[in-house]
Amino acid sequence: MPFLNKLQLWADEHPYDTAVVVGNARRTWADLRDAASVLARDAKATTILAERNSVDFVERYVAAVSGERRCAVLDPEWPEALIDEVSLRLVDAPATGRKKPGGAEPTGVPAGTLVDGDPSTTFLVGLTSGTTAMPKAFTRSRRSWQVSFDASIAFFGLTRQDRTLAPGPLSASLNLYALSECLYAGAAFHTLESFDVGDAHAAISHDGITRLVLVPTMLRLLSERGLAGGVDASGVRSIICAGSKLDARTLEAARRWAPNAAIFEYYGASELSFVSGTELPADQPLDAGGTGIGSPFPGVELKILDDAGQPLPDGEHGNICVRSGMVSNGYLWGDDGHALRCLDGWYTVGDQGFVKNGILNMLGRQSDMIITAGKNVYPHEVELALASVPGIDTAIAAGAPDDIRGQKVVAGVVPAYGAVTATQLRTGLDGLLARDKRPVQYYVLSELPMTDRGKISRNVLLDWIKNHDPRAVPLG
Repeated sequence: MPFLNKLQLWADEHPYDTAVVVGNARRTWADLRDAASVLARDAKATTILAERNSVDFVERYVAAVSGERRCAVLDPEWPEALIDEVSLRLVDAPATGRKKPGGAEPTGVPAGTLVDGDPSTTFLVGLTSGTTAMPKAFTRSRRSWQVSFDASIAFFGLTRQDRTLAPGPLSASLNLYALSECLYAGAAFHTLESFDVGDAHAAISHDGITRLVLVPTMLRLLSERGLAGGVDASGVRSIICAGSKLDARTLEAARRWAPNAAIFEYYGASELSFVSGTELPADQPLDAGGTGIGSPFPGVELKILDDAGQPLPDGEHGNICVRSGMVSNGYLWGDDGHALRCLDGWYTVGDQGFVKNGILNMLGRQSDMIITAGKNVYPHEVELALASVPGIDTAIAAGAPDDIRGQKVVAGVVPAYGAVTATQLRTGLDGLLARDKRPVQYYVLSELPMTDRGKISRNVLLDWIKNHDPRAVPLG
């Protein structure tokens, strides 16, 4: 499997209950099954979806993974030329996993029947950015997501009575997984045609949303504007966040806005699935300090290994490595040797961290590390600390060339309101960041430095600084 046998079950047992809502469009379990069954009759061995959120997208996605077919979900915001090039590669790429005679359908299954294929076969091709313009393509077996569903449903406490809102694009793995998890669990899934704070608030207020799945920036917007506008979120019982570490400001606003919600955050990677997670129950004090990101996720074994595959003691940083049934199969293309690696049976994507008292602390990618005067500094540490300084909305840190130190730590900040001074930033870091890890120069940013593909980039920040770009103004 991953979820089609379950979808059939829910359509038989609860045909008129809501399965999916996208904006103002709704599908019951029976509606979704019937529409996807029709589409599955003509579905190709590989379906490529590059479109915005809609119920049509959901129906095509369900049909696209029927039998032993596979689906690739591309970001519709990519340039058209990139979508075309990736699509051509996907059509030509060989299928992975074990195939049965009869092609996309298991033997003896009528065309158009929604059924989960052999667990070992590929159902999803994921795309993730790499060191080149062409995204890396990795594959997932049906079994890997079924194992993930069982683990995440238990960890997050998802039930059939929940109504989940994931307001981001379904082309993002966080939201596509949330949709699939709800189809597996028999729980209603809600999303928006495009992210809008007002539309999200309306869904929470009027659709009885009990569960949010989103990134921290969205949670901050919904919480702070919800508090300002008097939007009632008391019915939200759980909030699941991933993509970056939750900062103190976002946590505090979320707790005030949704006082009855347990707040979960987890660390994972597209190729690894879940790695670690933590829960902040509604009735317990918030703890947003440090780089801790919880204990190993259910079903995950975790170790910190050096580049030679040797285990490191508690507190010493190295490669975050896992063993679990959730790991992807590897790459169709784009393996640059620095992505998914296997170290003596343990898998890593090169993220660095350490374990202390059973808690995984995430530091960032090894390639991002700043070496200044012989000291290793991870930008992620600096950014988390700066984001906790009052008056700061977002921060980004990088290592700039320096004749004396080799590299020096510099940081750009986007103020939340009003003006900000270097003294305010230095004072705000007291007790949050060791002095030898602090930036030696700060810049006020009029916007975040982004690549042409919409990703926040430390290299773009360094280019702005080098070329005296007016979008990065130095603070004295």
